[in-house]
Amino acid sequence: MQMPPNAHANPSPEQGPESRRTPEPPSQLYPLPRQQSPPAPLPLTRAQAIERGWSPWQVRSGELVHAARDTYLPPGDNHDLMTRARGVLLTMPPGSLISHDSAARIWGVDLPRAAESELVHVVAPRASRPKHRADRVVHEAVRLGPADADMVEGVAVTSPARTWWDLATILAPADLLAVTDQMLRSWTPRVLLQRMLSEHTGDRGAVSARRALRYGDSRAESRMESVLRWVLIEGGLPVPELQHVIVDAAGQFIARVDLAYPELMIAIEYDGAIHRESDVFIADLRRQNQLIAAGWTILRFSGSDVLAHPAETVSQVLNARLTAVHRRAAS
Repeated sequence: MQMPPNAHANPSPEQGPESRRTPEPPSQLYPLPRQQSPPAPLPLTRAQAIERGWSPWQVRSGELVHAARDTYLPPGDNHDLMTRARGVLLTMPPGSLISHDSAARIWGVDLPRAAESELVHVVAPRASRPKHRADRVVHEAVRLGPADADMVEGVAVTSPARTWWDLATILAPADLLAVTDQMLRSWTPRVLLQRMLSEHTGDRGAVSARRALRYGDSRAESRMESVLRWVLIEGGLPVPELQHVIVDAAGQFIARVDLAYPELMIAIEYDGAIHRESDVFIADLRRQNQLIAAGWTILRFSGSDVLAHPAETVSQVLNARLTAVHRRAAS
């Protein structure tokens, strides 16, 4: 027998609880589900974001981070330097390179904190008339050749030699020596720095670069050790020997010291934060006693000595040298 159209409209009690549920309203009465965001992208322009599935509303609403005009970063507020560098290059002219302190940090150079900018530094050919935007510091170069460019993880950066040259135009001499030491130790041979310098003879920064290269030494093992060496040189003292190995009368190894004047048996150490750790401190004391027993004078300096009291630092080393000379003359 055919059931009437409304046969199920009033179910009987015997039909059970499931059959007595209130019918759900039509789905069109509910708001549509929120549009799902595509996977977090690399930095994008607005056109690239829309092409990859982001709606114009999502781009405008802030789901992507608006870093600068037509530059959008992935969602979140903790973008590393490489991500921000990629974003900057999106809207720079062809041939542009991440440069100066940004390039140095990408290469892994240890810089003083004051030299590290939150903005990304980028250099572009002057003829391309690069535009300045909120997320970057734009530098213009008359010439950028193959020796100026390199690539790190797909990001166009200045080569180590060009990065060194750019830093020569902005860093203090002591900090530039520290960069020079690091470049020579890890990133580039001296001949490439000399070639870069010769290409910029007469330019701003050439005098500082030439002097830093003269004293640059790949044996330096920390930035502050290099700064200490510069303080001594600027104070008129002879250039000390780096990483000098000291042995006792029997030829047994005692220590390898940061800086030394071996002919006067003077050892000079820079003590960073690690030397305040208990086990390191104890080892330092034992080593110091061994050096003194072997007839060496040891001078140890902190960051405060080097940065805040350079004249006193030079004076202490000078006095130690004079004492050693007098001692040798009397013996």
